[in-house]
Amino acid sequence: MKDFLNESTIQLGVCYYPEHWPEEMWEEDFRRIKDMGFLYVRMAEFAWSIFEPIEGTFEFDLFDRAIQLAKKYDLKVIIGTPTATPPAWLTDKYPEVLNVSREGVRYNHGSRRHYNYNSEIYRTFSKRIVLEMVEHYKSNSTVVGWQIDNEINCEMNVFYSNADHDSFRQWVKNKYQTLEGLNDAWGTVFWNQTYTDWKQIYLTRPTVTHSYNPHQLLDEKRFISDSAISFVQMQANIIRSITDKQWVTTNGMFGHLDNHRMTKEVLDFYAYDSYPNFNKVIEDKSMMPLHDRKWSMNLSTVRSFGGNFAIFEQQAGPGGWVNRLEQPTPRPGQLRLWTYQSIAHGADLVLYFRWRTATKGSEIYWHGINDYHNLPNRRITELKQTSEEIHKIGNTIFHSEYISDAAILTDYPNEWDGEEDNWYGHFIKESKEAWFKAFQYHHIPVDFVNITQEMSLETLAKYRILVYPHPAILTETTAHLLTRYVEQGGTIIFGARTGYKDLTGQTYMKAFPGYIKDLVGVTVEEYTLLNGWQENPDVNLLNKQFKTTGFNEVLQPEVENVEVMGTYLNAHYEGKPALTKRSVSTGTAYYYGSVFNYQTASILLEDMEATNYQHLFILTPDIELAVRKKDGVSIYLLLNYSYQSQHIQLKAEMENLLDNQTCSGSITLTGYDVLVLKEK
Repeated sequence: MKDFLNESTIQLGVCYYPEHWPEEMWEEDFRRIKDMGFLYVRMAEFAWSIFEPIEGTFEFDLFDRAIQLAKKYDLKVIIGTPTATPPAWLTDKYPEVLNVSREGVRYNHGSRRHYNYNSEIYRTFSKRIVLEMVEHYKSNSTVVGWQIDNEINCEMNVFYSNADHDSFRQWVKNKYQTLEGLNDAWGTVFWNQTYTDWKQIYLTRPTVTHSYNPHQLLDEKRFISDSAISFVQMQANIIRSITDKQWVTTNGMFGHLDNHRMTKEVLDFYAYDSYPNFNKVIEDKSMMPLHDRKWSMNLSTVRSFGGNFAIFEQQAGPGGWVNRLEQPTPRPGQLRLWTYQSIAHGADLVLYFRWRTATKGSEIYWHGINDYHNLPNRRITELKQTSEEIHKIGNTIFHSEYISDAAILTDYPNEWDGEEDNWYGHFIKESKEAWFKAFQYHHIPVDFVNITQEMSLETLAKYRILVYPHPAILTETTAHLLTRYVEQGGTIIFGARTGYKDLTGQTYMKAFPGYIKDLVGVTVEEYTLLNGWQENPDVNLLNKQFKTTGFNEVLQPEVENVEVMGTYLNAHYEGKPALTKRSVSTGTAYYYGSVFNYQTASILLEDMEATNYQHLFILTPDIELAVRKKDGVSIYLLLNYSYQSQHIQLKAEMENLLDNQTCSGSITLTGYDVLVLKEK
C-alpha cells in the first residue's frame, strides 16, 4: 500500500543544513544519518542567498554537492522554497516588500518572515527563485518533494503594508460588489463609519479608542488567510507546471490561516512541526493539566486538515532562542514517547529537528539530536532505538486510520471573530481544552472536525458524540445540518453564547440560541458575564456541585420533553436551569449555559455512551490510548506520559508488536514507555 509519500511504511528523517557546516563534515554526517535508520533529509528553507547571492545570478553548486552525497547514502531530500526569509539585497533595494505594523511602522531586515504576501515585487522575485530551483532539480531523483516557504504566518500573522491595504480594498470590492453591501456587512451606520468611496477602505488602522470595527476585523482575518493561501498556491502552481514527480506541502499551523482549505486546494498533504515541551505547556496550572499531551490535541487538529500527515520538525532536544527559553531537556524516554505520539495521531513521516545544534545565530539553544561537539549523547541512543522499532512495526501502522466516535467541532469564523470578542472568544479555547482533557483522561479517542457551510451529514454521522462549545456564529444552514445529525441518532453538546451571530459577526434579532433553539428546546431567559464584580455562582449538575466561570445563561425550557439536568446555586437566579437535555427522534441535544471545565465535561461524559475501551483495558489517567485501524485490524497504542511506572490491565490476549510477545493481564508500563498492541 502506497500513499502520498510513495512509501509503504513509516519513515524517519532529519533536518540538515549543509550551508551551516564545513563541507568536510557533510559525508560523515550523511553516513551517520543513514546509520540511524533515517531515510529523509530536509534542507534549504532559509537559503535564498545561497541560491541567488546577487539579483539575477543563480548558483546551485553547494546544494548540488550536498544532494549528491545524500544520494550516495540512499537518502531522499526535501527542499524548502526559501521565501520565508528574503535576502538583504532584495529588502535593501525593494523595501516595499517588507511587512508593516498596524501603526504604519515598517519592519526592518533581520530575524525572519519579514515580508508581506501581497507585494507584487516580492511575488515576482518569489516566482523566479522557485522557478529556477524547480527547473534545476525537477529531474533529480533524490529530490522527492517540496516544502513551500516555512511555517506560514509564524512570528507574524497580520500585515499592513501599502500592498496589503490595496489588495484588501480589491478583496472587499470583489466580495461585496457595492459599497452598500460592504456598509451593511460591516454595520458602518454605527459611529458614522459609512464609506462613500472605495478609496476610503483600508485594513484596520489605529483609532482613538483602540476599538476596531469587529465585522471589518473578521473580514481582515479572512483576507490574511486568502493572501497566505494565494502565496502558497502561486508556488505550488509553478512546481506542478514543471514536474509531477515531486510532491508539494508546507509546514506549520499558525493563526489567521484556513489550513483545511489550503490542504484541500493546494497541498498533497500537510506537515506539522511538533514541540511538546514548550514552557507554556509545562507551566499549565489548571486542573488535570495536559502538559506534553497538549500536543495530542494539536496533532488531532492537524489530522483534521486532511487525514494522515508528516512531521517536518519533531523535537529532538532542549530548545530556545538566545532571548527566550522555550523547552528544557527532555527526560529519558520522552523523545521516543513523542515520536509515537505523532505516529499515534497520524504521522506517516517524522523528521527530527535538527541533526546538530547550531553554533551560530538566534537558535543556538534550539538543540538537535547532536550537541555542538558532535560526540555521543543520550538522545542519539534513544532515537536509534526508536528508529529500529519503527522499522519493525512501521508497515503495520503506516497509513492506518485513527478510530474515534467522538469529535470536537471547530470553525474559523468563530475562532477569528472570537479573537476580539471577549464575551465568548476565550471561552472557546477553555472549553475545547476542557473537553479534550476529559476525553483524554477517560481514554476516549477524539477527533477535531472543522464545520463549514458546505459540510454533508455523512461527514458527521460517523460520530456518536459531537461537542460544539461556544459557536456564537451559527447559521441556519449549520443548525439544519446539526438537527439532522441528532435526528439520525447523534448526541451533541452546546455551551453558552451559542447561535446569536451571523457570518458577518452581527447579532440576530432572535431569541438566544438563535437557529438551534428548536433543536435544544430552550431559550435564554437572562445572561451575565462573570468578571469579578459578583461571586461566581455554583451549579448543581447531576447531583454534583461545581463553581461556574466565565459566563452564565439562565435557560428557559420551551417544550415538554426538555429535561433539566442542572441548576444554578447562590445567585439571584438560584434554582433555575443551567443544563438541559432533550431527546430528538433517536438522538440527544444538551445545552449548558456556562463555560466547560474538566469536571463538567467529565460529568457529561458519564451521562453519554462513548467508546472508552473498558472491555479491553483498565488504564490509569497518565496513559493515552490511541486506536488505529488498517485492513480491518485494530492497533492500540498506549503512551505513558508519567515519569513513574503505570500498572494497567489487559482483558484480552494481545500481541506486543515491539517484541512480538503475547501479553495479557497485569502489565507494568515504565516511565515514558510505549506499548503497541494488536488483538490476537
